[in-house]
Amino acid sequence: MADTLLSVDEARARIQGAFPRLAAETVALSEAVGRVLAEDLAARRTQPATAVSAMDGYALRVADVASVPAKLKVVGEAPAGGAFAGTVGAGECVRIFTGGPVPAGADAVVIQEDTDMGKPMVTVKETLKPGENIRAAGIDFSEGQVLLRAGRRLTARDIGLAAAMNHPWIAVTRRPRIAILATGDEVVRPGDPIGPNQIVSSNGPALAAFIQARGGVAIDLGIARDEVGSLTALTEGARGSDLLITTGGVSVGDYDLVQKVLSEAGLTVDFWKIAMKPGKPLMFGSLPATRVLGLPGNPVSSMVCALLFLGPAIDAMLGLPGSGVPMMRARLGADVGPNNFREDFMRATLTDGDGDLPVATPFPVQDSSMMSRLAQAGCLIRRAPNAAPAKKGDVVEVISLADILGA
Repeated sequence: MADTLLSVDEARARIQGAFPRLAAETVALSEAVGRVLAEDLAARRTQPATAVSAMDGYALRVADVASVPAKLKVVGEAPAGGAFAGTVGAGECVRIFTGGPVPAGADAVVIQEDTDMGKPMVTVKETLKPGENIRAAGIDFSEGQVLLRAGRRLTARDIGLAAAMNHPWIAVTRRPRIAILATGDEVVRPGDPIGPNQIVSSNGPALAAFIQARGGVAIDLGIARDEVGSLTALTEGARGSDLLITTGGVSVGDYDLVQKVLSEAGLTVDFWKIAMKPGKPLMFGSLPATRVLGLPGNPVSSMVCALLFLGPAIDAMLGLPGSGVPMMRARLGADVGPNNFREDFMRATLTDGDGDLPVATPFPVQDSSMMSRLAQAGCLIRRAPNAAPAKKGDVVEVISLADILGA
């Protein structure tokens, strides 16, 4: 049986490889934070455009203050946004403020605290070196210099840089449109009346939040009943989306109708079983107009699969590099037993250790219905198929949930 199941890495590679980067769109800079840059961004100006003062003080010639104290004649001012039109001559200086352009003839700025701030003659008390307290033209960047590369998720700092580069509009990758269809007679929406044999659906809200946090647009199609007509009708709502996510209904039970209904709509299945836990019954395929990712119905299985597969799929559509699943090392905080043929992702706390690595302590109960444990977890401990027992203190690979956007 183990030989018939796809590995996690191969499944993720197939899913990512199925999604080319989406087209670019132009947005206002004010709307670009969190978006992914679609084109390299080059500076449209030199910053600063001319040499400016780094301090409030006096622009002068270094030669005139080789011996101090030295008295200089104040011949004008150079405020930020203004300029002194003349040239600083021998024995002269110009009152200048931070950001003010350094006038011709001057080669240094003395800070005002090192003077008596006299008028019309000022006494300079400290010697200076050429260029002192002056920001040279282009010290930050030069016109034409590429400062932000395509494939970067834009932060507030990047927005500030793009603004300084004089870009009011920028090209970003279009947000992926992802439809979510929950299935099952046993699930109801939060707040709806709950029958004696029903549960509240947490998959839809969790997946929608994850999609939004990762840069996509979530489209809630609702909850389909376990009958062909309901599934067929609600699936129609996925038209125009880049990806349809289903939760539940992809296993082999009599009421698992998702594959049947989608097959009649033209579904081509790439795979639908993975050698992992939680999350074995995961299906990936294509309809004529959209890809389909069928997630397990158990809440923890659904979210773990979202972290491992949906996140990287969104990254691929946005043009982001990498697998989207950052790994790190940690030490076990408790013994763990041997693993079976399925790769295991154990929910665990992640705390600082006494040494160089953090400590990952798995929860004693790993049932895939327990969302509370996933919410409390700091990481997932990754255990290879057929791994031998491991002892407290052994080094293991973990996925830090704090390092996954939207987790």
